[in-house]
Amino acid sequence: MTDIYEMETARLRLRQWHHADREPFAALNSDGRVMHYFPVPLSREGSDAMIDRCQRLIEQRGWGLWAVELKDLETFIGFVGLHIPVPDLPASPCVEVGWRLAHEHWGRGYASEAAAEALRFGFETLALPQIVSFTTLRNQRSIAVMERLGMVRDAQTFEHPSVPVGSDLREHCLYRMTSQLWRTLRPAP
Repeated sequence: MTDIYEMETARLRLRQWHHADREPFAALNSDGRVMHYFPVPLSREGSDAMIDRCQRLIEQRGWGLWAVELKDLETFIGFVGLHIPVPDLPASPCVEVGWRLAHEHWGRGYASEAAAEALRFGFETLALPQIVSFTTLRNQRSIAVMERLGMVRDAQTFEHPSVPVGSDLREHCLYRMTSQLWRTLRPAP
């Protein structure tokens, strides 16, 4: 049996998904503000299927896109974690760090805080040589998180194969963090 990793930061818990997460995750995935930079919002069925995939991958690997909750309130706010994306991206094979939080929790540093912990886990526990992140060129909020994390942007953009041709969301930027860069950026103990 694979050990399932769960982590905590000062304010957040990154954990395996619970059944109680389904309703707030479906609400998050149907919110036009949250899904603005995705081709379409997720239906309830699509949202539940995503939870099922995330749970299954965490059970298989011990890590993945974890549910995130506020520690003090035990309130689910979205997901943050590591994922192996589709194989036909410019950085593939790779592991990405990603996030999606409910709109009411934006602007508080939660995505950066949780993503930094996911990077730490990826480099210290999994000994990954590199972690990437990517988004549509229009998604300035996610780009700002990548930059706050210290990730470095590739000069070239790419067309995401899962976004329909002709969509203004298709062109993406790619950011990278190597283990060597991460070690130079992290604070000394």
